[in-house]
Amino acid sequence: MASSACALADPSRAHFCRDSAAASHLKLVSIGIILVTSAFGISAPVALARVFHGRPAYELALLLIKCFAAGVILSTSLVHVLPDAFAALADCQLASRHPWRDFPFSGFVSLIGALFALLVDFAATSHATEPSAKPGYTPIGSEEAGKAAAIVVEMGCHGVAAVRDEEERLEKLKQRMVSQVLEIGIVFHSVIIGVTMGMSQNRCTIRPLVAALAFHQIFEGMGLGGCIAQAGFSLATVGYMCIMFSVTTPLGIVLGMIIFYLTGYDDSSPNALILEGLLGSLSAGVLVYMALVDLIAVDFFHNKTMSSSPRLKKASYIALVLGSAAMSVLALWA
Repeated sequence: MASSACALADPSRAHFCRDSAAASHLKLVSIGIILVTSAFGISAPVALARVFHGRPAYELALLLIKCFAAGVILSTSLVHVLPDAFAALADCQLASRHPWRDFPFSGFVSLIGALFALLVDFAATSHATEPSAKPGYTPIGSEEAGKAAAIVVEMGCHGVAAVRDEEERLEKLKQRMVSQVLEIGIVFHSVIIGVTMGMSQNRCTIRPLVAALAFHQIFEGMGLGGCIAQAGFSLATVGYMCIMFSVTTPLGIVLGMIIFYLTGYDDSSPNALILEGLLGSLSAGVLVYMALVDLIAVDFFHNKTMSSSPRLKKASYIALVLGSAAMSVLALWA
């Protein structure tokens, strides 16, 4: 089936579409468009969070934005990244070759990505909780236990406040770690998109991609921006993370153009398909884990505000579905 698909390609259309000059012009235009839309997408949630900070509805609005973001990230991984990776490794140029025909590498590398994200998550969480870990077991009735009990009684409300402050510190640290790992996964995906587009000489493929990728970057940026806004980074760190997301895809396009100019590297060659498929699968695994475990599960099962309000839980679920739907619809074009 895959081999016949290669054979059925229309030579006349392929010759018409493969226009390096027209493709280069479209790519230069796309760099500016994608840069602007990426910056707008990631900056909007961050700016809104700073404007409404301290107001009564701030925490609720931030929670809804984060649920929308989780839907965007989950849809990005399952509807955009993973199918593209499967398609690249199932291409007719690889389907008949060993070992690509013998093993489902896309699913396997996605599994590795998810396990890697779990390892990073576990290591970061363990490191963060080490300072607050209990020093050891103190026997009941010992002098040390008596002193500890006296301190607890003396501290009273201050002790409770200290425990609460420590919980908030760990929660904020967790949110920051999630935002950083999430950005790594998204940036990985953006580089793949940019380089693939930069190496392409097919103007028929690039033209519809420009508009589709602009909306893609807006929604993906809103997803990441919502997580950054809740993490409480310093202004400098927020600015750095926003800039990194905004320039990654345009820089990927430039890099792809340079690679093609220097090497004439064909984006549809077997080696390019293997690289695209493996990197896409790894990115998909990381994003699936982050969306389900660190975003959706944390808010829907461990958020005290949501647990105490059935109406908020319903609104959060609707925001999650809307985020997933908005990103899924874009799969019709990109």
